[in-house]
Amino acid sequence: MDHDIDRLPKVELHIHIEGSLEPELMFAMAERNGVALPYASVEDVRRAYEFSDLQSFLDIYYAGARVLLTEQDFYDMTWAYLERCRNDNVRHTEIFFDPQTHTDRGVAFETVIDGISRALSDGERLLGISSRLILCFLRHLSAEAAMATLEQALPFGDRIAAVGLDSSETGHPPAKFRAVFDRARAVGFASVAHAGEEGPPDYIRQALDLLKVRRIDHGVQCVRDPDLVRRLADEQIPLTVCPLSNVKLCVFDRIEDHNLKQLLGAGVCVTVNSDDPAYFGGYIGRNFRATARALDLDRTEIEQLARNAVTASFLDAAGKQRLHAEIDRWRAGPVPEA
Repeated sequence: MDHDIDRLPKVELHIHIEGSLEPELMFAMAERNGVALPYASVEDVRRAYEFSDLQSFLDIYYAGARVLLTEQDFYDMTWAYLERCRNDNVRHTEIFFDPQTHTDRGVAFETVIDGISRALSDGERLLGISSRLILCFLRHLSAEAAMATLEQALPFGDRIAAVGLDSSETGHPPAKFRAVFDRARAVGFASVAHAGEEGPPDYIRQALDLLKVRRIDHGVQCVRDPDLVRRLADEQIPLTVCPLSNVKLCVFDRIEDHNLKQLLGAGVCVTVNSDDPAYFGGYIGRNFRATARALDLDRTEIEQLARNAVTASFLDAAGKQRLHAEIDRWRAGPVPEA
Protein backbone atom coordinates (compact mmCIF):
# COMPACT_ATOMS: atom_id res chain seq x y z
CA MET A 1 0.00 0.00 0.00
CA ASP A 2 2.92 2.39 0.65
CA HIS A 3 3.82 2.54 -3.05
CA ASP A 4 0.18 3.23 -3.92
CA ILE A 5 0.11 6.10 -1.42
CA ASP A 6 3.32 7.47 -2.94
CA ARG A 7 1.52 7.61 -6.32
CA LEU A 8 -1.58 9.28 -4.85
CA PRO A 9 -2.00 12.94 -5.95
CA LYS A 10 -2.13 14.96 -2.74
CA VAL A 11 -3.30 18.35 -1.50
CA GLU A 12 -1.87 19.77 1.72
CA LEU A 13 -3.97 22.26 3.70
CA HIS A 14 -2.17 22.48 7.05
CA ILE A 15 1.53 23.27 6.83
CA HIS A 16 3.36 26.00 8.75
CA ILE A 17 6.18 27.04 6.47
CA GLU A 18 8.38 27.99 9.42
CA GLY A 19 7.76 24.47 10.72
CA SER A 20 9.39 23.00 7.60
CA LEU A 21 12.78 24.51 8.49
CA GLU A 22 15.02 21.46 8.78
CA PRO A 23 17.99 21.65 11.20
CA GLU A 24 20.54 21.47 8.38
CA LEU A 25 19.07 24.55 6.72
CA MET A 26 18.64 26.25 10.08
CA PHE A 27 22.39 25.89 10.73
CA ALA A 28 23.27 27.08 7.23
CA MET A 29 21.17 30.23 7.66
CA ALA A 30 22.54 30.84 11.16
CA GLU A 31 26.07 30.76 9.75
CA ARG A 32 25.41 33.08 6.82
CA ASN A 33 23.45 35.52 9.00
CA GLY A 34 25.75 35.42 12.02
CA VAL A 35 23.03 34.14 14.36
CA ALA A 36 24.11 32.11 17.39
CA LEU A 37 22.04 28.97 18.01
CA PRO A 38 21.72 27.32 21.43
CA TYR A 39 22.70 23.97 19.87
CA ALA A 40 26.11 22.51 19.08
CA SER A 41 25.07 20.45 16.06
CA VAL A 42 22.22 19.24 13.87
CA GLU A 43 22.04 16.11 16.01
CA ASP A 44 21.78 18.30 19.12
CA VAL A 45 18.79 20.09 17.57
CA ARG A 46 17.03 16.84 16.72
CA ARG A 47 17.54 15.55 20.26
CA ALA A 48 15.65 18.62 21.49
CA TYR A 49 12.57 17.57 19.51
CA GLU A 50 10.94 15.74 22.40
CA PHE A 51 7.79 17.59 23.35
CA SER A 52 5.33 17.23 26.22
CA ASP A 53 2.69 19.55 24.78
CA LEU A 54 2.11 22.33 22.24
CA GLN A 55 3.92 25.00 24.27
CA SER A 56 7.10 22.93 24.67
CA PHE A 57 7.24 22.69 20.87
CA LEU A 58 6.52 26.39 20.32
CA ASP A 59 9.42 27.42 22.54
CA ILE A 60 11.87 25.64 20.19
CA TYR A 61 9.93 26.63 17.05
CA TYR A 62 10.23 30.36 17.79
CA ALA A 63 13.91 29.99 18.70
CA GLY A 64 14.61 28.31 15.35
CA ALA A 65 12.81 31.05 13.43
CA ARG A 66 15.40 33.59 14.61
CA VAL A 67 17.71 32.55 11.76
CA LEU A 68 15.22 33.82 9.16
CA LEU A 69 16.30 37.37 8.33
CA THR A 70 16.49 37.95 4.57
CA GLU A 71 14.21 37.46 1.58
CA GLN A 72 16.56 34.71 0.40
CA ASP A 73 16.12 32.89 3.74
CA PHE A 74 12.35 32.79 3.30
CA TYR A 75 12.76 31.75 -0.33
CA ASP A 76 15.17 28.93 0.53
CA MET A 77 12.96 27.59 3.32
CA THR A 78 9.88 27.59 1.09
CA TRP A 79 11.70 26.08 -1.88
CA ALA A 80 13.02 23.24 0.30
CA TYR A 81 9.45 22.46 1.35
CA LEU A 82 8.24 22.51 -2.26
CA GLU A 83 10.93 20.03 -3.28
CA ARG A 84 9.63 17.68 -0.60
CA CYS A 85 6.13 18.26 -1.97
CA ARG A 86 7.37 17.08 -5.36
CA ASN A 87 8.76 13.92 -3.76
CA ASP A 88 5.41 13.25 -2.04
CA ASN A 89 3.37 13.96 -5.22
CA VAL A 90 1.70 17.01 -3.69
CA ARG A 91 -0.15 18.77 -6.48
CA HIS A 92 -1.45 21.75 -4.47
CA THR A 93 -0.52 23.23 -1.10
CA GLU A 94 -2.00 25.95 1.11
CA ILE A 95 0.72 27.34 3.34
CA PHE A 96 0.49 29.13 6.69
CA PHE A 97 3.01 31.82 7.54
CA ASP A 98 3.39 33.76 10.80
CA PRO A 99 4.48 37.33 10.02
CA GLN A 100 4.43 38.40 13.68
CA THR A 101 7.16 35.86 14.44
CA HIS A 102 9.39 37.92 12.14
CA THR A 103 8.12 41.50 12.29
CA ASP A 104 8.44 41.46 16.08
CA ARG A 105 12.17 40.77 15.49
CA GLY A 106 12.50 43.73 13.13
CA VAL A 107 12.16 41.79 9.86
CA ALA A 108 9.98 43.71 7.40
CA PHE A 109 6.64 42.18 6.39
CA GLU A 110 7.66 42.73 2.77
CA THR A 111 10.84 40.69 3.24
CA VAL A 112 8.86 37.73 4.57
CA ILE A 113 6.13 37.67 1.95
CA ASP A 114 8.44 38.45 -0.99
CA GLY A 115 10.67 35.48 -0.23
CA ILE A 116 7.81 33.04 0.33
CA SER A 117 5.70 34.16 -2.61
CA ARG A 118 8.66 34.16 -5.01
CA ALA A 119 9.34 30.54 -4.13
CA LEU A 120 5.67 29.64 -4.53
CA SER A 121 5.63 31.26 -7.96
CA ASP A 122 8.72 29.28 -8.96
CA GLY A 123 7.12 26.14 -7.52
CA GLU A 124 4.16 26.47 -9.85
CA ARG A 125 6.31 27.35 -12.85
CA LEU A 126 9.07 24.77 -12.38
CA LEU A 127 7.46 21.98 -10.36
CA GLY A 128 3.80 22.24 -11.36
CA ILE A 129 2.68 22.69 -7.74
CA SER A 130 -0.09 25.25 -7.27
CA SER A 131 -0.43 27.03 -3.95
CA ARG A 132 -2.26 29.54 -1.77
CA LEU A 133 -0.84 31.57 1.12
CA ILE A 134 -2.60 31.94 4.50
CA LEU A 135 -1.56 34.62 6.99
CA CYS A 136 -1.89 33.39 10.58
CA PHE A 137 -2.29 35.58 13.65
CA LEU A 138 -0.46 34.46 16.79
CA ARG A 139 -3.19 33.89 19.35
CA HIS A 140 -0.87 34.27 22.39
CA LEU A 141 -0.42 37.91 21.35
CA SER A 142 -3.11 40.56 21.63
CA ALA A 143 -6.07 41.09 19.34
CA GLU A 144 -4.73 44.61 18.76
CA ALA A 145 -1.43 43.16 17.49
CA ALA A 146 -3.38 40.90 15.12
CA MET A 147 -5.31 43.89 13.78
CA ALA A 148 -2.07 45.79 13.21
CA THR A 149 -0.69 42.79 11.31
CA LEU A 150 -3.78 42.65 9.14
CA GLU A 151 -3.34 46.32 8.26
CA GLN A 152 0.30 45.60 7.34
CA ALA A 153 -0.89 42.81 5.06
CA LEU A 154 -3.43 44.83 3.06
CA PRO A 155 -0.96 46.14 0.44
CA PHE A 156 -0.07 42.49 -0.28
CA GLY A 157 -3.63 41.22 -0.40
CA ASP A 158 -3.32 39.88 -3.92
CA ARG A 159 -0.84 37.29 -2.62
CA ILE A 160 -2.85 36.19 0.43
CA ALA A 161 -5.88 33.89 0.10
CA ALA A 162 -7.01 33.72 3.71
CA VAL A 163 -6.24 34.50 7.33
CA GLY A 164 -5.84 31.95 10.09
CA LEU A 165 -5.20 31.62 13.81
CA ASP A 166 -2.40 29.56 15.39
CA SER A 167 0.09 29.30 18.28
CA SER A 168 -0.82 28.52 21.92
CA GLU A 169 -4.47 27.45 21.99
CA THR A 170 -5.14 26.93 25.70
CA GLY A 171 -6.48 30.11 27.27
CA HIS A 172 -6.78 31.95 23.96
CA PRO A 173 -10.30 31.34 22.62
CA PRO A 174 -11.27 32.29 19.07
CA ALA A 175 -13.69 34.88 20.46
CA LYS A 176 -10.67 37.02 21.34
CA PHE A 177 -10.10 37.63 17.61
CA ARG A 178 -13.65 38.22 16.40
CA ALA A 179 -13.06 41.84 15.36
CA VAL A 180 -9.94 41.13 13.30
CA PHE A 181 -11.63 38.24 11.50
CA ASP A 182 -14.65 40.47 10.77
CA ARG A 183 -12.26 43.03 9.28
CA ALA A 184 -10.41 40.38 7.25
CA ARG A 185 -13.63 39.05 5.73
CA ALA A 186 -14.78 42.59 4.95
CA VAL A 187 -11.69 43.17 2.79
CA GLY A 188 -12.15 39.86 0.98
CA PHE A 189 -10.06 37.27 2.78
CA ALA A 190 -11.36 33.78 3.49
CA SER A 191 -10.70 32.45 7.00
CA VAL A 192 -9.60 29.32 8.83
CA ALA A 193 -8.57 28.73 12.45
CA HIS A 194 -6.77 26.25 14.66
CA ALA A 195 -9.28 24.91 17.17
CA GLY A 196 -9.80 21.71 19.10
CA GLU A 197 -6.19 20.53 19.06
CA GLU A 198 -5.71 20.91 22.81
CA GLY A 199 -8.61 23.29 23.38
CA PRO A 200 -12.21 22.23 24.09
CA PRO A 201 -14.96 21.59 21.54
CA ASP A 202 -16.37 25.02 22.36
CA TYR A 203 -13.35 26.59 20.68
CA ILE A 204 -14.42 24.85 17.47
CA ARG A 205 -17.92 26.26 17.84
CA GLN A 206 -16.51 29.75 18.45
CA ALA A 207 -14.34 29.51 15.34
CA LEU A 208 -17.36 28.54 13.26
CA ASP A 209 -19.95 30.87 14.75
CA LEU A 210 -17.87 33.95 15.65
CA LEU A 211 -14.95 33.87 13.22
CA LYS A 212 -17.04 32.35 10.38
CA VAL A 213 -14.19 30.10 9.28
CA ARG A 214 -14.41 27.78 6.29
CA ARG A 215 -12.07 25.14 7.73
CA ILE A 216 -11.04 23.98 11.20
CA ASP A 217 -7.35 23.23 11.59
CA HIS A 218 -6.93 20.10 13.76
CA GLY A 219 -10.40 19.82 15.35
CA VAL A 220 -9.80 16.35 16.82
CA GLN A 221 -11.33 17.29 20.19
CA CYS A 222 -14.73 17.50 18.49
CA VAL A 223 -15.34 13.86 19.47
CA ARG A 224 -15.96 15.06 23.03
CA ASP A 225 -19.20 16.64 21.71
CA PRO A 226 -21.34 14.26 19.59
CA ASP A 227 -23.65 17.10 18.52
CA LEU A 228 -20.64 18.98 17.17
CA VAL A 229 -19.46 15.93 15.23
CA ARG A 230 -22.90 15.67 13.64
CA ARG A 231 -22.78 19.36 12.74
CA LEU A 232 -19.33 19.03 11.16
CA ALA A 233 -20.57 16.08 9.11
CA ASP A 234 -23.89 17.67 8.13
CA GLU A 235 -22.28 20.97 7.07
CA GLN A 236 -19.19 19.24 5.58
CA ILE A 237 -16.85 21.55 7.46
CA PRO A 238 -13.31 20.34 6.73
CA LEU A 239 -10.88 19.33 9.47
CA THR A 240 -7.20 19.62 8.53
CA VAL A 241 -5.89 16.81 10.73
CA CYS A 242 -2.17 16.22 11.37
CA PRO A 243 -1.72 12.69 12.78
CA LEU A 244 2.04 12.58 13.43
CA SER A 245 1.89 16.03 15.01
CA ASN A 246 -0.92 14.92 17.30
CA VAL A 247 1.21 12.03 18.57
CA LYS A 248 4.40 14.10 18.86
CA LEU A 249 2.55 16.71 20.96
CA CYS A 250 0.87 14.06 23.12
CA VAL A 251 -2.70 14.71 21.95
CA PHE A 252 -2.78 10.93 21.38
CA ASP A 253 -0.40 8.47 23.02
CA ARG A 254 0.00 6.41 19.84
CA ILE A 255 -1.04 6.86 16.24
CA GLU A 256 -3.10 3.68 16.65
CA ASP A 257 -5.24 5.67 19.12
CA HIS A 258 -5.96 8.48 16.65
CA ASN A 259 -9.62 9.26 15.94
CA LEU A 260 -9.17 10.08 12.23
CA LYS A 261 -10.84 6.86 11.06
CA GLN A 262 -13.68 7.37 13.54
CA LEU A 263 -14.30 10.86 12.16
CA LEU A 264 -14.06 9.68 8.57
CA GLY A 265 -16.63 6.97 9.34
CA ALA A 266 -18.92 9.59 10.86
CA GLY A 267 -18.95 11.45 7.55
CA VAL A 268 -16.71 14.34 8.60
CA CYS A 269 -14.61 15.94 5.83
CA VAL A 270 -11.26 14.87 7.30
CA THR A 271 -7.95 15.56 5.55
CA VAL A 272 -4.35 14.46 6.23
CA ASN A 273 -1.57 17.03 6.62
CA SER A 274 1.89 17.48 8.15
CA ASP A 275 1.66 20.63 10.36
CA ASP A 276 5.33 21.29 11.27
CA PRO A 277 7.08 18.40 9.52
CA ALA A 278 10.69 19.30 10.35
CA TYR A 279 9.82 19.01 14.03
CA PHE A 280 7.29 16.18 14.01
CA GLY A 281 9.11 13.59 11.94
CA GLY A 282 7.25 13.51 8.65
CA TYR A 283 5.90 15.34 5.63
CA ILE A 284 2.49 14.55 4.16
CA GLY A 285 3.52 11.29 2.51
CA ARG A 286 4.76 9.84 5.79
CA ASN A 287 1.60 11.04 7.54
CA PHE A 288 -0.52 9.19 4.98
CA ARG A 289 1.56 6.00 5.16
CA ALA A 290 1.79 5.90 8.95
CA THR A 291 -1.92 6.62 9.40
CA ALA A 292 -3.00 4.06 6.79
CA ARG A 293 -0.92 1.35 8.47
CA ALA A 294 -1.85 2.20 12.06
CA LEU A 295 -5.59 2.59 11.44
CA ASP A 296 -5.85 -0.11 8.74
CA LEU A 297 -7.29 2.28 6.17
CA ASP A 298 -8.41 0.67 2.94
CA ARG A 299 -7.90 2.12 -0.53
CA THR A 300 -11.37 3.66 -0.60
CA GLU A 301 -10.73 5.50 2.68
CA ILE A 302 -7.35 6.75 1.45
CA GLU A 303 -8.99 8.01 -1.74
CA GLN A 304 -11.69 9.77 0.30
CA LEU A 305 -9.08 11.57 2.38
CA ALA A 306 -7.37 12.80 -0.80
CA ARG A 307 -10.65 13.93 -2.37
CA ASN A 308 -11.69 15.68 0.85
CA ALA A 309 -8.57 17.83 0.65
CA VAL A 310 -9.30 18.81 -2.95
CA THR A 311 -12.88 19.74 -2.04
CA ALA A 312 -11.75 21.69 1.04
CA SER A 313 -9.09 23.69 -0.81
CA PHE A 314 -9.36 27.29 -1.95
CA LEU A 315 -8.88 26.27 -5.59
CA ASP A 316 -11.46 27.36 -8.12
CA ALA A 317 -13.82 24.84 -9.72
CA ALA A 318 -11.49 24.17 -12.65
CA GLY A 319 -8.55 23.51 -10.35
CA LYS A 320 -10.57 21.11 -8.23
CA GLN A 321 -11.84 19.31 -11.31
CA ARG A 322 -8.26 18.88 -12.55
CA LEU A 323 -7.15 17.31 -9.27
CA HIS A 324 -10.18 15.05 -8.97
CA ALA A 325 -9.33 13.82 -12.46
CA GLU A 326 -5.78 13.02 -11.30
CA ILE A 327 -7.23 11.01 -8.41
CA ASP A 328 -9.51 9.23 -10.90
CA ARG A 329 -6.42 8.11 -12.80
CA TRP A 330 -4.80 6.94 -9.55
CA ARG A 331 -7.93 4.92 -8.70
CA ALA A 332 -7.89 3.29 -12.14
CA GLY A 333 -4.27 2.24 -11.70
CA PRO A 334 -3.07 -1.12 -10.41
CA VAL A 335 -4.21 -2.10 -6.92
CA PRO A 336 -1.15 -3.19 -4.93
CA GLU A 337 -0.95 -6.55 -3.25
CA ALA A 338 -1.78 -6.53 0.45
